[in-house]
Amino acid sequence: MTTEFTPPRTAAQLRRHGPNLTEAALRVQAETVAADLDAQRDQWRKGFTRRRVIAGTGAIGVAALGTQLVTTRVAFADPATTKRTLVVVFLPGGQDGLSIVVPAGDPNLLKARPTIAVPAAALLPADRGFGLHPQLAPLVPLWTAGQMAAVVAVASPDLSRSHFQAQDCMERGAAALTVSAGWCDRVLAAMGPGTTFRAVAEGTEMPRSFVGPQDKIVINGIGNFRLTGSDTTRTMQALDALYTGLDHPLAAQAKVTLQALTAAQQIASNSAQTTVTYPGGSFAGSLRDIARLIKAQVGLRVAEVKLGGWDMHSQLGRVDAGDMRTHLAELAGALAAFSTDLGPALDDVTLVTMTEFGRRLQENGNAGTDHGHGSVMLLLGGGLNGGRVHGAWPGLEPSALNQGDVAGANDYRNVLSEVLATRFNVANSADIFPGFQSQRIGIMR
Repeated sequence: MTTEFTPPRTAAQLRRHGPNLTEAALRVQAETVAADLDAQRDQWRKGFTRRRVIAGTGAIGVAALGTQLVTTRVAFADPATTKRTLVVVFLPGGQDGLSIVVPAGDPNLLKARPTIAVPAAALLPADRGFGLHPQLAPLVPLWTAGQMAAVVAVASPDLSRSHFQAQDCMERGAAALTVSAGWCDRVLAAMGPGTTFRAVAEGTEMPRSFVGPQDKIVINGIGNFRLTGSDTTRTMQALDALYTGLDHPLAAQAKVTLQALTAAQQIASNSAQTTVTYPGGSFAGSLRDIARLIKAQVGLRVAEVKLGGWDMHSQLGRVDAGDMRTHLAELAGALAAFSTDLGPALDDVTLVTMTEFGRRLQENGNAGTDHGHGSVMLLLGGGLNGGRVHGAWPGLEPSALNQGDVAGANDYRNVLSEVLATRFNVANSADIFPGFQSQRIGIMR
């Protein structure tokens, strides 16, 4: 039997269908589609393919859900190569590795940085003559337990000292511009298909490393990954009806989006939330969301979150004040809370920090540092050869510098390749980093 439905003709009539005009229009469109489905059911049985273009002022398509949903695609069962999770913390701006994992008492460092070098007496003991900035104190238990490590003098092939070019090169995982997809996208391809939440970026836009054909979701907080309105259940039902039977490339994507919305709402409302106190700020909130996804066992395999503010051309500070102290406190506090929140699940997580380049050895006239080359990577989680500083260290002698910068003695792709091979069964580094042959550094057990 064909369903009769008369669309509203005035704004007043439209408002009767929903809490606001947008949702009312969506529900009207859904009812129209349902009526058309009834009318065409006999034709479908005879082999006709329904192709409906949703158009008109009252029609609501996938775009009505926002750009987050466009990144959600079809996902099936999870035969992935591993159940572990890789968490990438990107630190845009060019983090100064010499203020974080510090060659204690190095005379070249003290001479080049008379006002901003971290004194040896203030450093936390590390390894190989290095010390950690005192603001990393919340992470010392991880370091002592072998669940944290560092790699010094890390760099990418890009030598431009340009934020955009260096970050683009690093997130693509290749110097060649012919490589367009991001390295995380290729990791997902190597891991195989998984659940809807197998790849999540926390933020308002997709990171460059995620660009490519693999399935992933961008969310700005689990609690925000939802529809708004007073009657979201009816709206979800309307959206489901809107795409039922629709032979359109976005139809399957929209249906899985609804599944993701439902799952996200369940995770966000889960009464068994963490008792760990995270510091304030969006970065800590993003890590809390990632921890919730990991503990909810929704199949999260790769996650990325960013923390900016590392372009410290002035007021870097030393120990008692300055931008470096403030930013490291935020970073360390959030990472420590994340690790505590995960508890035993941290053994199945590998977190890496990355930045596009380091800073020059010489401090500038504004008590800061300018764009350089070699920096540092920190790693947290299970399977680490932890409590150690890894990687070749070229030193800070003038002859060892690269145009006045810390030399890039350790390619960041070696670090990631070792993590991927050891922890995620992604052994062919050339598949992830085209044209690159990796060498083991010894970061992983």
